[in-house]
Amino acid sequence: MIGHLDKNQRKITFPPRWQASRQGYVGIQWLLQWPRLPGLAFAGIGVATAFAVSIAVPLSPLVVAMILGILMSSVVSIPSRFGPGLDLCARRLLRIGVVLLGLRLSMSELLGLGWPTLFLVLSAVCLTFVVTLWVGRVMGLSRGQTILTATGVSICGASAVVAINSVIDADEDEVASTVAVVSIYGTVMIFLLPLVAVPLGIRDELFGVWAGASVHEVAQVVATAGAVGSAALATAVVVKLTRVALLAPIVALVGLWSRRTSAPVGGRPPLVPLFLVGFLLAVTIRSTGILPSAILDVASVAEKLLFTAAMFALGCSVKLGRLARAAGARLLLGLASTLTICLVSFSGLLLVAA
Repeated sequence: MIGHLDKNQRKITFPPRWQASRQGYVGIQWLLQWPRLPGLAFAGIGVATAFAVSIAVPLSPLVVAMILGILMSSVVSIPSRFGPGLDLCARRLLRIGVVLLGLRLSMSELLGLGWPTLFLVLSAVCLTFVVTLWVGRVMGLSRGQTILTATGVSICGASAVVAINSVIDADEDEVASTVAVVSIYGTVMIFLLPLVAVPLGIRDELFGVWAGASVHEVAQVVATAGAVGSAALATAVVVKLTRVALLAPIVALVGLWSRRTSAPVGGRPPLVPLFLVGFLLAVTIRSTGILPSAILDVASVAEKLLFTAAMFALGCSVKLGRLARAAGARLLLGLASTLTICLVSFSGLLLVAA
């Protein structure tokens, strides 16, 4: 046996002959601390189950993981010893996932869309974000709920929801409900947009722009545009990733606003979150083209695993009864936001086509 558990210090210790080599693992030592292991193992089981279920049902592993976490929390009492590990998944591992998300983006691909399409995407994201905040305020919903919905719909679904939550720290019930709402409307759009495109006579490339500029999740964009054709799919993915690139300024601006308007608890958060700096650095590295495709594939899988673990951990802190109380209002807000981005992006599409 390499190491043993020190019951007094509650951590794994190593014999003297291993101390030198152990220094090389300082960066991950915090991950091996004993209090976090049960929760990490529990989250690992949740992630594996979520991926298995997503193969059988047309849902993202992130959404499945959130549902599993909520069910676990509502049906059984999750042991308190799982808390440290689940908290690690919901915070630190989530932020690492956001950094890896940046490796999807190449500035050359985004600029290749042309300025009219880039302006369309920017307008759709900004107008949807502002309109959603206004509608949420009129409906009397909380600030956290409206920001989560605005970000999830305008940027990239569940990934954007959990990313923005790292700077506003909304209630777990609000995070879970927003993920569910975004998933519901994004799934509806997979079937609705191709049906609408036929009578409107939209050619494949323009449909790809519309799908990429309006559908919520990246996987949902692939399913929506893929139903029309390869030309639509190729355009849609790049347009969608352009929206993903806007995650950085949205998180930065919301974090700055939250920093100024919220009372500090235990000190103010950093002006620019460290994970956001990492996200921008990842985009820069990806844009240089120095990373081989094998590395990018591994990073993509790791990103999805980390986000899925974070969603499961967040779900474990939500009770189904509390989640259902405000479901109607949150569904209406999500509908208003989804209609906004669809209409704004379609209006911009007409201008691009002209």
